[in-house]
Amino acid sequence: MSTRVLGLVRASHPEPAAAVTVVAALLAAGVGHSAAGVLAVALTVLASQLAVGWSNDFIDADRDAAVGRTDKPVTTGEVARPTLARATAVAAVAVPVLALAGGPAAAACATLGLVSALLYNRPLKSTPVSVLPYAVSFGALPAFVVLALPGSPVPPAWLVAAAALLGAGAHFANVLPDLADDARTGVRGLPHRLGPVGSRLAAAGLLLAATVALVLGPPGPPSWTGLSAVAAAVAVPAVGWYAGRATAGRSATAFRAVLVVALIDVVLLVTSGRVV
Repeated sequence: MSTRVLGLVRASHPEPAAAVTVVAALLAAGVGHSAAGVLAVALTVLASQLAVGWSNDFIDADRDAAVGRTDKPVTTGEVARPTLARATAVAAVAVPVLALAGGPAAAACATLGLVSALLYNRPLKSTPVSVLPYAVSFGALPAFVVLALPGSPVPPAWLVAAAALLGAGAHFANVLPDLADDARTGVRGLPHRLGPVGSRLAAAGLLLAATVALVLGPPGPPSWTGLSAVAAAVAVPAVGWYAGRATAGRSATAFRAVLVVALIDVVLLVTSGRVV
């Protein structure tokens, strides 16, 4: 039982799942949610992340075995595919149920983000529009957080756009370590068509655009904190990708750079005052 639980944790893609959940909780606190509201947001986002991670490992089990992915619990036998399927179903059903604490509009938005992410896992991962689910799901995250406030206020367009740009950048960075393995198993998403250099440039440009949107979107002139965040959005990915090149084998440093930029952006939002 303990091996199965550990396998489920590892199959959930725990690092990005935890990061996205923490970012959502910080954003919820920043826009004015109560403690109960922050908890509801965090649980909803966590359930969504678990469903997406487990679904990904369930769908990619044969591909991961073909390329010898020993970091995948389903490949090493720590967790069985039927267990992943059941866990995915439970987590997916929990998302709209938990999100209803913020009202029907918030629940619909959270469900949209989940469905979009699941569609990436199959069938959109291998298509030229593979970036679209990332943009939709990331854009839906702050929209859900704002809609879950009392009165369901309309999410600011600049906030949704910034999150969508961040998500699109995350797609290109996330795929970089797997380009070679994906090519062996027939995956041909947009990053694979652009290649490593094109994907790095796309990720860097999209991350920078996301931060600029957060700095220039709110009313008033940009602050020194915002301008510092823009500088960080330039420097952090560059450092991350340089470190990744110096690391032998598969490296997640590029995607971790995205997580750092996302955290910087959320701190910028929280410290800059009310969003809505």
